[in-house]
Amino acid sequence: MVGAPQGYYAASVPEGPLARQLSGDIRADICVIGAGFTGLSAALHGARAGARVVVLEAQAVGFAASGRNGGQIHPGHRKEQAYLESWLGVQHARDLWTLSEEARHLVFDLAREGCDLKRGLVIAAHDAAASRDLAEDAAHLERNYGYRELVTMDAATTRASIGTAAYPASRLDKGGGHLHPLKFARRLAEGALDAGATLYDNSRVRAIEGNVVRTDLGSVTAGHIVLATDAFSGALAPHLKPYIAHVESFIVATAPLSDSTVLPSDVAVADTRHVLDYYRKSADNRLLFAGRERYWTPPADIARLVRPRMLRVFPQLHDTPIEYAWRGTVGITRTRMPHFGRLSERVLFGHGYSGHGVALSALGGKALAEAALGKPERFDTLARVPARKFPGGQLLRKPMVTAALTWLKVVDAL
Repeated sequence: MVGAPQGYYAASVPEGPLARQLSGDIRADICVIGAGFTGLSAALHGARAGARVVVLEAQAVGFAASGRNGGQIHPGHRKEQAYLESWLGVQHARDLWTLSEEARHLVFDLAREGCDLKRGLVIAAHDAAASRDLAEDAAHLERNYGYRELVTMDAATTRASIGTAAYPASRLDKGGGHLHPLKFARRLAEGALDAGATLYDNSRVRAIEGNVVRTDLGSVTAGHIVLATDAFSGALAPHLKPYIAHVESFIVATAPLSDSTVLPSDVAVADTRHVLDYYRKSADNRLLFAGRERYWTPPADIARLVRPRMLRVFPQLHDTPIEYAWRGTVGITRTRMPHFGRLSERVLFGHGYSGHGVALSALGGKALAEAALGKPERFDTLARVPARKFPGGQLLRKPMVTAALTWLKVVDAL
């Protein structure tokens, strides 16, 4: 499994169940396309509600972003609550906060066994302005939302917690945490199967025709269809392409650490740059470090790309070997908020968690299943967030997005 696309994650879990490919024509109440966090959560909650649920996955459970990501559980949304209040209005922002709180509690509940779940998340300020922003946001959340899980830390406390002098300040979020994402995907799949859902992998969907989902060897006729393919949703729904940008993110895993100065608090960490570093320790004491992004051709040597950023934060790891390196495609939206909606009366979609998908996707899947079963309240709250297309049209969209994201790298360096 060393060469698996999920890198260390695939190497640290047993082989998954043997593939069961869809063959023939079947019926379901809900057909879920995609066996990542969103799709598996939709299957789990739909099946628990008594629906006949079929999941179709092109590869295997957790093959894409859900089995490759940083495993960080972030409370809230990608945009601060004060910003959401000014953009969407106070009530809608409060409704979104309520969903985000439900999301993190849902993940902690679903991942409490067998997923290497740990508590604690630090947001590390990369400069003085970011330090002030973190403190102001913490005060706003405590004053207006009663959220008291945040602890502001100065440079000395940050260094003691993380093991680096790279940051002038940070903020500990005791409501956040981290987990093993591929184990979590497998856990969701097991729960869905136990609840009565049917899962077919190696069953790539080729087309959605009304309420019929077609693969190479079969079809599913369903009362409702849930499109849960995140960054790759545009392949089946061209209408969604302008709303999705693809960013390649890169992660390395070191050999097990003998240096106790690295992350002694065992929290997950993400910094405040636009093109951020994020990292944590695994259950077997490796540093999992993610940094850098690419928008065109991925590098041949991921470790060589990421190592300089890792050493900038932890120079004490200069002689520590990197044993695994892998990449994954992150689906981002222009608003950096999830994009939920309907392609038709029977077809629902959700994607674009923009780096906050570990918690929000589990809740998103639950909302999609509820909407398919006639209870759309959570789904409607998410779907009311206005979506914005990336500019440029079919030919210029990717170059323009690349230019904008490259400019953010320049801003980070100022």
